[in-house]
Amino acid sequence: MKQLLLLISVALLTACANPALRQAEDLGRSNQWPAALRVLDDAIAKDPTDPTLRAAQVRAREQATARLILQIEALRGAGRWDEAQALLSQLALADAKHPRLAALTVDIDRGRRHETQLAAGRAALKAGRIERADAVAREILAEAPQHPGARLLASQVAQARPLESAVGELGPGFQKPVTLEFRDAPLRQVFEALARSSGINFVFDKDVRADARVTVFLRGVTLDEALRVVLGTQQLDRKLLNDSSVLIFPNTAAKQREHQELVTRTLYLTNADVKQVQAMVRTIAKVRDIHIDERLNLLVVRDTPEVLRLVEKLIASVDLPEPEVMLEVEVMELATDQVDALGLQWPETVNYGLPGVVGQVLLSERNQFRASIANPAIVANIKGTAGNSNLLANPKIRVRNRDKAKVHIGQKLPVFTTTTNFTGSTSVAASVSYLDIGLKLDVEPTIQLDNDVVIKVGLEVSNLIRQVTGPGGTTAYEIGTRNTATVLRLADGETQVLAGLINDEDRKSAAGIPGLSRIPLLGRLFGTQTDTRLKTEVVLLITPRVVRNLAVPDASLTRLASGVDASPGAYSSLLRREARVGVGPSGGAVAAPAAATAATAATAAAAAAEATLRLDVTPQIPAGGTVAVALKNDSGATVRAELEYDASRLTAAQPVANAPAGRYPVELPPRGERVVALRALPSAAGQALNIGVGSLQAAGANGEAVPVRVDGSGLVTVEAAR
Repeated sequence: MKQLLLLISVALLTACANPALRQAEDLGRSNQWPAALRVLDDAIAKDPTDPTLRAAQVRAREQATARLILQIEALRGAGRWDEAQALLSQLALADAKHPRLAALTVDIDRGRRHETQLAAGRAALKAGRIERADAVAREILAEAPQHPGARLLASQVAQARPLESAVGELGPGFQKPVTLEFRDAPLRQVFEALARSSGINFVFDKDVRADARVTVFLRGVTLDEALRVVLGTQQLDRKLLNDSSVLIFPNTAAKQREHQELVTRTLYLTNADVKQVQAMVRTIAKVRDIHIDERLNLLVVRDTPEVLRLVEKLIASVDLPEPEVMLEVEVMELATDQVDALGLQWPETVNYGLPGVVGQVLLSERNQFRASIANPAIVANIKGTAGNSNLLANPKIRVRNRDKAKVHIGQKLPVFTTTTNFTGSTSVAASVSYLDIGLKLDVEPTIQLDNDVVIKVGLEVSNLIRQVTGPGGTTAYEIGTRNTATVLRLADGETQVLAGLINDEDRKSAAGIPGLSRIPLLGRLFGTQTDTRLKTEVVLLITPRVVRNLAVPDASLTRLASGVDASPGAYSSLLRREARVGVGPSGGAVAAPAAATAATAATAAAAAAEATLRLDVTPQIPAGGTVAVALKNDSGATVRAELEYDASRLTAAQPVANAPAGRYPVELPPRGERVVALRALPSAAGQALNIGVGSLQAAGANGEAVPVRVDGSGLVTVEAAR
């Protein structure tokens, strides 16, 4: 009857439940949490005091927002910004106060902007505007240090620009070829010749010496290179006012502070320690002003743009995530015990007297005395026991590089300590401390770049032997320990066995009639002999598995142009390889300019007689995509060449008959253009490939040989397969 009433009550409660709960539960089972949340919101609006509805609403809101955030993150990674923005609007409707709403809004807007900037940077790189592409990459990396597209663009910029030829963002006028031949000429006369030949305006600081003289011979150099050479030899510096104007001032500390433009930049660190980075930046870049915030792990640096560019690259080379390793540990304690007892157990006492009488007995009753022993008189002991035990611990520990990890498997034994105070009234205070016994394992891994792991291992196994009672009833314990410590180097996934911590006990005992029980063989008839054999061994198996190793940065981040000691980060004063330079003695002779403008015209005419083949490739393609190789002949000669590529990673979309593997012959008429399509093979996924030009020949209109050179970069990066 009671069970029937209970069933009826449950049925009534179920019938009275709010139908919105059942509807929301059905929607939740089908993962339609936003719809379930809307149903519960409508039900709460009608009955705001129902606690069941409110609890269900909280659960549905958590599930709905969690699923929306996962979908938004996936769309962000795929670059589908419009869909991510639509789901972000749903998240705002579901929970307008969600803690990640503001951050996701900023990330989506920033991701859209980064995509536009990255497209502009790639276009600038294709157009040969290396400094503009570098500036775009640095701007994106300042906001998103791990942005893959920006990191790839920075790597391509570094490979397209040699280390010794780094220049600033200069106008086209600074790239004009010039020739200077002056012997002991006034400095201003040299700059006047440069201004007439290049169209660049020069403004002089009032402290530039008017009587300074210079001797210089430069042929086939750009105006920018000529400026750096002349200024460097005269202890002068320059400041770009615009694309066609330059301010010349003395290179002194006072003038640098007066004329140099400073930039302040805030740099957020993801992995590196801000104090160590501060010390590195002060030592290497010699920055003027630097401030750190340990709470936010950031640096604020104020210096010239050249120094800040050096600081950014230094930080990018050290701000890397630390390696981590998963240590799979197995600890086994193998114990065996064997006890054998064989013999006769004789009575230990023989009684003589009156049976059943306790106390004094009269001697006159001695005729009633009887001898008695315990029943049974003799007991035969035939006993043997054997046991095996295998205690196994199998922890898995994930540890950062050079950090310590500990594992303790066992128990804590309480140890009581009493203190008696005899001042005034006697009082006793007791305190308890705990003693750890069991298994203790300490490990400290060091992960190498070749995925080997050096591990410091400390193992201690302890067990309770017996309990000891001390003065005043205090308790102490006798503990047996076995420990070992070692350092070993293991490859990723290699298992090492450490064994040999053995405790071996072999005991023999005999109990019986004195003397007779010690007779060999026959002694077992007069007593019991017990043989006890105990043996325990501890075995440790350890296997490291590298979860994440150090991602060594590109060579463009580890090999940097650092200027000179007096001016870190300054642009290099080295000339191009084809430039020629000579310095003549200055002996006070009259200034003799050697036709600077005429030499400039001769250099331009020589350059016009040279054929130029421009090479342009698609800088980045997906796995299995197609590389477009654009060739353009800017001269009046006919150019013949062969495209050279790795045949194991690239193949021609339209093969040429009888062409060798990895070579594609092309011929360009005067002012002609051609595009060759190369398809990436599966082996090219995740690789950086180079497409070169070989067997280069050029012939003029009358068949005469014409010098020819290649201009452009053939570097292409193939994305990893997904």
